[in-house]
Amino acid sequence: MKIFVLKLLALLMVFSFTTLNANANASAHAEALSAHQEETYQSQSFSKMVGGFLNATGIAAFINPDPNELSSHGDEMSDFHKSWGRLIMIFVTFFLFWLAIRKGFEPLLLLPIAFGGLLANIPIAGIAGDHGFLGVIYNMGLANEMFPIIIFMGVGAMTDFGPLLSNPKTALLGGAAQFGIFGTLVGAVALTQYGFVDFTLQQASAISIIGGADGPTSIFIATKLAPELLGAIAVASYSYMAMVPIIQPPIMKALTTDAERKIKMTTLRHVSRLEKLVFPIMVLSLAILVLPESTPLIGAFMFGNFLKESGVVERLNDTLQNSLINIVTIFLGLGVGSKLAADQFLVPDTMFIMALGIIAFSVGTASGVLMAKLMNMFPGHKVNPLIGSAGVSAVPMAARVSNKVGMEYDRTNMLLMHAMGPNVAGVIGSAVAAGVLISLFQ
Repeated sequence: MKIFVLKLLALLMVFSFTTLNANANASAHAEALSAHQEETYQSQSFSKMVGGFLNATGIAAFINPDPNELSSHGDEMSDFHKSWGRLIMIFVTFFLFWLAIRKGFEPLLLLPIAFGGLLANIPIAGIAGDHGFLGVIYNMGLANEMFPIIIFMGVGAMTDFGPLLSNPKTALLGGAAQFGIFGTLVGAVALTQYGFVDFTLQQASAISIIGGADGPTSIFIATKLAPELLGAIAVASYSYMAMVPIIQPPIMKALTTDAERKIKMTTLRHVSRLEKLVFPIMVLSLAILVLPESTPLIGAFMFGNFLKESGVVERLNDTLQNSLINIVTIFLGLGVGSKLAADQFLVPDTMFIMALGIIAFSVGTASGVLMAKLMNMFPGHKVNPLIGSAGVSAVPMAARVSNKVGMEYDRTNMLLMHAMGPNVAGVIGSAVAAGVLISLFQ
């Protein structure tokens, strides 16, 4: 019996030892397996993280565009617009930087637009989308017409109607320059009739206003008549405004002789303060009675000018001329630049708008010069035809270009103040033209 008990104890001890050893081996194996799995998991997580980072770079976005990426409007984008289109637009913005910095072509306007275009073409970030900061700027001030109206206030505060009032016939030059607007309207409708484009009357009207070289007015009328083309029209209008020193001089020189370019003009009379106070109220009253559709722009313009001429609110006048208009110019430039995104700019409609815009602007410039030549055929004080080009409402760029070209032929011939007459008349004229088009086609 004792022997049996001893054998049983021995068997139990052997079994216990074997079980403990097996458990120990199993535990060691489990620990080793767990360590291996953790190492593999960490390796896979790190690889995935690095791969995700590389796929999120701009280089990867240009080389292998995301097939699911959408435009700022939520539409599908082509692979061209996601890759080569963006690269093309980035080089376009670099060219605009060069024009603004190296050539000095309206840097206050061109630099914000170009930088906005650069930001709009950055892949993945969605800066120009509805929730990107460029999209927010666009919606808060361009889509609702606020920025153009504030710009008109500032321009009004910086405007002196003295040259126009001292020589009222120069208003004809500002009126003649608007021929580019209505001529381009007819051209756009004709192209539609022949099947080259498919613009409605409202769209053609909004496009034609580019001929006035007036960015705020272009935005205003596009918002009313063709909001779907607002981005392209704004870009075209402000681009041509900035490139006035490139576009206008060849046209001016082609249509004038050396003798005409050397015509000297003198100030006809002094304009009293009372005249300057009455004029903006009179213009606004006429607009209210005849063309109420134009009063948002004309009203803002005359409000700014009336504050300036009153002489009793210098703080408000200074704010309009400096702080406010500078701030709005920054936002407006960035907002316009947001529409330089490849998927919005490199499309057939935009190309036609740019082409029609340059035609409109060129015709407006030529019309002003030819009107001055026509006026010189009648008795009276001669008008230097170079100031006719200032009839487009790019204030004060067009007037400065007239003066610069004139001084190339006679260093003593100062045309700047004389050119400001048709220049400010052009501002009023483009606003009136916009009111006419809105009244006819809205």
